[in-house]
Amino acid sequence: MLDPVQANLERYLDLLSNRQKLVASNIANANTPGYRTRDLDFHFEFMSQAEGGQPNIIEPEGLLGRNDGNNVSMDREARLLAENTMRFNFASSLMRGQLKMIRNAIQEGGR
Repeated sequence: MLDPVQANLERYLDLLSNRQKLVASNIANANTPGYRTRDLDFHFEFMSQAEGGQPNIIEPEGLLGRNDGNNVSMDREARLLAENTMRFNFASSLMRGQLKMIRNAIQEGGR
């Protein structure tokens, strides 16, 4: 069983993966008439997933729409991709550190 830190990191990485899929979908639909940007309420979602809930997809407020009803902002999506990548790299580094500690404990315990 994972300790609480590892369990939280696992949920966080899952959340980042879900967000990455939504951002990719937004980018793929940037020229689809009527498409509305989708995202996760990131801070709420982490707490929800910590309690075993499913991701809640929202339509972000305040985005400017075009004449065809599409409101995807490529600048926003590029920023979210970069932010998500940084978060994922940081969380996966923490997870690697946790796993390294476990591996070291197992190796040292066998001596």
